[in-house]
Amino acid sequence: MSLPRLQISADGRRLCRADGSPFFYLGDTAWELFHRLSLEEAACYLSTRVRQGFNVIQAVALAEEDGLDAPNARGDLPLADHDPERPLEPYWEQVDEIVRMANQQGLYLGFLPTWGDKWNRLWGVGPEIFTPENARNYGRWLGRRYREAGLIWILGGDRPVQTERQRRILQALAAGLREGDDGSHLITFHPAGGDRSSALTMHAEPWLDFHLLQTGHGRDNACRVWCRHARNLWPRRPFVNGEPSYEEHPNFFRQGDEGYLDQHDVRRELYWTICSGAAGYTYGAHPVWQFFDRGRKPVNGPRLTWREALSLPGAEQLRFARNLLELRPAPDREPVDHLVHATAPDATGEVAACRAADGSWVWVYLPLGQRVEVELSVLAAPRVRCRFWNPRTGVSGPDTELPGSAPARFLPPPALDGGRDWLLILEDPARLPPLPEKI
Repeated sequence: MSLPRLQISADGRRLCRADGSPFFYLGDTAWELFHRLSLEEAACYLSTRVRQGFNVIQAVALAEEDGLDAPNARGDLPLADHDPERPLEPYWEQVDEIVRMANQQGLYLGFLPTWGDKWNRLWGVGPEIFTPENARNYGRWLGRRYREAGLIWILGGDRPVQTERQRRILQALAAGLREGDDGSHLITFHPAGGDRSSALTMHAEPWLDFHLLQTGHGRDNACRVWCRHARNLWPRRPFVNGEPSYEEHPNFFRQGDEGYLDQHDVRRELYWTICSGAAGYTYGAHPVWQFFDRGRKPVNGPRLTWREALSLPGAEQLRFARNLLELRPAPDREPVDHLVHATAPDATGEVAACRAADGSWVWVYLPLGQRVEVELSVLAAPRVRCRFWNPRTGVSGPDTELPGSAPARFLPPPALDGGRDWLLILEDPARLPPLPEKI
């Protein structure tokens, strides 16, 4: 299957296909996919993510978990003597096959040429193996090999750029990729957790097509802060929340003290990201990124195996958001938080709102299902159609209509499934047909 080429929209806000149709990047974090899974296991993983509605899989060629010296599932290493200019064909043949399997099912690869400890061993296994010279040659080789594949290049790999030499390595790698694939793929940068956003250090880089955020693995409002920062930069670039809170990850890395992140944390950051006007969001399940299994050394306390974690509630619920976005595509989603008023006990309960750039609809995300007041003039419509939509089930309640001139107060219905969050959907009925009850 040949996937459409991805590009940046003319307004600098979105990712789109070559025909101009919008592409919302709905990713999954599978850093160790190439390194730890057999082809049979990879097929199981990929088919599950297709069913759940994902369209991008983020994976690393030279992996984080001792990816240079611990062989893959077939016993192969990626490089001879840690030399990026001496790739070992058997390892890359398996990478080829996984990329093909993903593309055949409609999945793009968010392809990291290397984890960051191979160019900045601030922590991790390493070793540092890249120079500006061999990075360019390695990039050129990768670009040629995967020129026809459906993928997005992701440079970086969770490390900060601390020296000019490190920056030159990344610039050389990007240049090599462009030379090898003739610019047929988008390039972004995965920042370190402390940096939070590629916009802090990479905004001036001419090779960067869109920004990637890492908003962190804890219950706070960092997602909203960094989304606002990326959106307000000039020149405009689309931005994707590429590493938010992972489901089943210890809150702020503190095992036992503050519990584990759950489906509600996933949904909150997803809808905060959507309402910020982002071009995409990447889910993560803590046991899945590392493909933890019994007998394998755990990283930071996974409580499930990767197979058990594949169907966590948060992963199953993401497709409802993708369905909604496809039913209501918009050239831009503009944040309109100033037009909604609600209280929250802390930052994790903050209400977020956005509208279509043409003013045909408004979405208001209520993390705690709280009462909210909305300035209905935001739609500039004489009548406003209103409904509450359940992001846990994709099912909504009945529509009501209100005059579009005055503020209106809304209170979500009781949640019979034990959840708390709701999405309030407001639409101009003269311009949009009603949404289906089940999305």
